Amino acid sequence: MQAYLQATPIIDWQHPDILAAAADLKCRSGAKFGTARNTFEFVRDEIRHSGDFALNPVTCRASEVLTAGTGFCFAKSHLLAALLRANEIPSGFRYQRLLLDKASGRYCLHGLNSVYLERYGWLRIDARGNRPEAGIIAEFIPPQERLAYTPTESGERDLPENYAEPLPQVVQLLQRCADYQAVIDNPPDV
Repeated sequence: MQAYLQATPIIDWQHPDILAAAADLKCRSGAKFGTARNTFEFVRDEIRHSGDFALNPVTCRASEVLTAGTGFCFAKSHLLAALLRANEIPSGFRYQRLLLDKASGRYCLHGLNSVYLERYGWLRIDARGNRPEAGIIAEFIPPQERLAYTPTESGERDLPENYAEPLPQVVQLLQRCADYQAVIDNPPDV
């Protein structure tokens, strides 16, 4: 479980801004469930999805996402993990492989999180950001998982691994792209 609580260069939860935000999001009663819900809703609703809003800069490190107030699904998952870990709630990384373009047969990864809550065990949560007009609605309603996407097309799938660190190809993409359009044009896949 310790791996899902560690600070890393990308999940830099010991950064002063992350610690301050995590303290603000902590449930007044100290309940992990309430803290996890507050944190999920903050990242989902207050951090804009870079692709949805056509926003720069491209962020990767959790503290960058918090400062910029924007990030792709992957970057938002980095921030969510950092904020949860700062409040001693184990968090990991999960991915889905989704069909990006049926005509070309292109797929891409979608990044989300896992969270460990003692009462429920490991759950997947998706703070991507809701877009009701597009049918994208993710909620924090343990023990149910209400994710932004459900793989249904041929070739789509939920990747089964619960990673303690973001996938290297995701980090490399976010670190090398100069603007949001470059991320959209070069989505990672497995």
